[in-house]
Amino acid sequence: QVQLVESGGGLVQAGGSLRLSCAASVRTFSSLNMGWFRQAPGKEREFVADISQSGLSTYYADSVKGRFTISKDNVKNTVYLQMNSLKPEDTAVYYCAAHFLMLDRSGTNVAYWGKGTLVTVSS
Repeated sequence: QVQLVESGGGLVQAGGSLRLSCAASVRTFSSLNMGWFRQAPGKEREFVADISQSGLSTYYADSVKGRFTISKDNVKNTVYLQMNSLKPEDTAVYYCAAHFLMLDRSGTNVAYWGKGTLVTVSS
């Protein structure tokens, strides 16, 4: 069983930055592909970013490309999401996700989900 615990959410003004962290309680973290999804109020969950087991390959939604950066520390068992130039439309609950199979942006391949952390961007 893998437990994922997100942290780092909060309230920030538009144009600001936040860094989300997701700590995984698992021995084989290096075997996991990790991702971030988000769900805004009244909207469907959407893919944000993903990183491969080794951390060498990254993928981003078009809406965050160039502003967000995902990274993975296989020693600390933690994945990060650095979010810069935040916009009000980035407001959402952000979920950490772990998957073994190839990335599926719908989230159907996700094996484990965190409980989420709220990010609120004020205008």
